[in-house]
Amino acid sequence: MEMSGPRWPQADEGYAVARDQLREAEHELTRAIEAVAEQRRALPPGSVVDDYEFLEGPSDIDASDRSTVVRLSDLFGEHSTVMLYNFMFDGSTQQPCRMCTSLIDGFDGAAADLAERVGFAIVAPSPLAPLRAYGRSRGWRNVRLLADPDGSYSRDSGGISSSGELSSLMTVFTRREGSIRHFYTAQKPPSSAGQDDRHLDLLWTLWGSLDLTPEGREEWRPGRPQRR
Repeated sequence: MEMSGPRWPQADEGYAVARDQLREAEHELTRAIEAVAEQRRALPPGSVVDDYEFLEGPSDIDASDRSTVVRLSDLFGEHSTVMLYNFMFDGSTQQPCRMCTSLIDGFDGAAADLAERVGFAIVAPSPLAPLRAYGRSRGWRNVRLLADPDGSYSRDSGGISSSGELSSLMTVFTRREGSIRHFYTAQKPPSSAGQDDRHLDLLWTLWGSLDLTPEGREEWRPGRPQRR
């Protein structure tokens, strides 16, 4: 049965008609999202990749920054899929990317749920100590923070370009029959003129929330507000 939604007192009938038309557009959007997800799931096997090495500290972010070498194969755990997010932070005196920061703030809340389905971690081409120091300043307690200090993984995955420019990417790997393969990287140019590339929008609570408001996104960008 089609739900017409709440009818607030003194609601204008024109609003109700427009809202019903919008609801049908929302149905079409849901169908399109699922159709794209189905097409993504049907991708053929991707390239076999190296078993990259990273540095990781203790799971307690407030503990020492003593490092342990972990490999890409270690990140799967009991799962057949790993998701790695390229964090635009090289450990220099420059501020880490504020957009990445906003996205990882959200991932920190979802990390425990994600861990029930996939391996998941944040990778930065940074020494471990400044990466963990920034994680402490943001209150990240749940995401795994991996340092890629020599940039091997970051360059191969597209997180560092040939000119040294950093990019934010979400990359998915699978492990089947003893091989680790690249499955998918969320990456695309802008779909319309004057628009951001929006390649990570489906992962980002912030933009989905603002898109429900009359102001929308506009030109505003998050500014690393303090987390409690």
